Amino acid sequence: MQRIDLLVQPRWLIPVQPEGVVLEAHSLAVRDGRIEAILPNEEAARQYSAEQTITLPDHALLPGLINAHTHAAMTLMRGLADDLPLMQWLNQHIWPAESDAVSDDYVGDGMRLACAEFIRGGQTCFADMYFFPETGAAVVEDAGLRAAIGLILIDFPTPYAQDADDYLHKALSMHDQLRGHQRLKAMFAPHGPYTVSDEPLRKMRAYAKELGLGVHMHVHETADEIQGGLAATGERPLARLDGLDLLDSDFMAVHMTQLTDEEIDKVARNGVHVVHCPQSNLKLASGFCPVAQLMEAGVNVALGTDGAASNNDLDLLDEMRTAAMLAKAVAGRPSAVAAARALSMATINGARALGMDADIGSLEVGKAADFIAVDLSDVSTQPVYDPIAQIVYCASRHQITDNFVAGQPLMRQRQLLSVDAESAIARANAWQHRLRPYATERHPRAS
Repeated sequence: MQRIDLLVQPRWLIPVQPEGVVLEAHSLAVRDGRIEAILPNEEAARQYSAEQTITLPDHALLPGLINAHTHAAMTLMRGLADDLPLMQWLNQHIWPAESDAVSDDYVGDGMRLACAEFIRGGQTCFADMYFFPETGAAVVEDAGLRAAIGLILIDFPTPYAQDADDYLHKALSMHDQLRGHQRLKAMFAPHGPYTVSDEPLRKMRAYAKELGLGVHMHVHETADEIQGGLAATGERPLARLDGLDLLDSDFMAVHMTQLTDEEIDKVARNGVHVVHCPQSNLKLASGFCPVAQLMEAGVNVALGTDGAASNNDLDLLDEMRTAAMLAKAVAGRPSAVAAARALSMATINGARALGMDADIGSLEVGKAADFIAVDLSDVSTQPVYDPIAQIVYCASRHQITDNFVAGQPLMRQRQLLSVDAESAIARANAWQHRLRPYATERHPRAS
């Protein structure tokens, strides 16, 4: 018998590739952090001797969820300024709060809180965009998660950098630090067309091509962004980015709620990845991403939560449900974005967008053993006719019991193993007092 590190035996095993497939009475064999085999339980018992066997009689096993767009440290601004339009939210609350509070300590504490939420919510990998990425990366490394760390670029000064050249200098240094890391990679993260001018984008594009780095950017988030771009440059922002040679297969365009048919065709032809953030877009009234139309054109559409300041959670399981439901309403077809496709958006599509699909995003032999277990025995997910549909349309993140990255447990039976949640909460409460002056006015108390 072959010795392996781990044998997992769930009720259902959902590999994601092929899409929609559900295997019953199958085991996942893990050796040296990678998937050694997926095979029927009887064969696994004959072939393997495991150091540890995990039996999950009421669970579905599936790839870890991949959150393709976050501002993780902004968990410390959760609920700070709700029910406002995007630019009022940014200009009057978020940017002033960041100018005052953002620091190494702020990012470390916010990222630690986010990592606890990511793990509890079944996420094993995320793409981040925020200041002090060096600090964020160190926290992610300690937490055992995977991440694409955003190398932020913006025109104006912040506590992190003074100008565009300073941001780029720090980005290149951060890339050098992450080179060859097993779980972390770097991506350029210019904030948006309205906050980064042409020359920094040209320089960044040259560096991205030279170093083979992807680019992660807010694009066509609101109608106001389109109007502002037309007024400033005479072009819609996507056309401007095309002129700067950004629209390529290494480019992740986040939000994309304002698209013409011609723009959808251009995105498809150029291999651009779109990251859909439905709950944030709904909360900020930003618009509707035409997900079904993009997919029908051949565009890879991944899923993100955005930051907790505009969502207000980092719950990708719930984001799947919203994405599937919203796509049906926007397309006018109940078959648009079926459950299996929504699950793909939250797993393999995110891996493709991040350029990590050779390693993660599906349960396949040779890939990293990044997986989660969802307990479907709860009254809210019974009876189970289709485990994929139950996960997308019924299950809550509190039913996710186990989370593994590279064969290592980050959570077992709902117990966090790599992040001290109590400490993270205590630090978040301390920051609440610092940030309170930037919050929206609350409902007055009755006299």
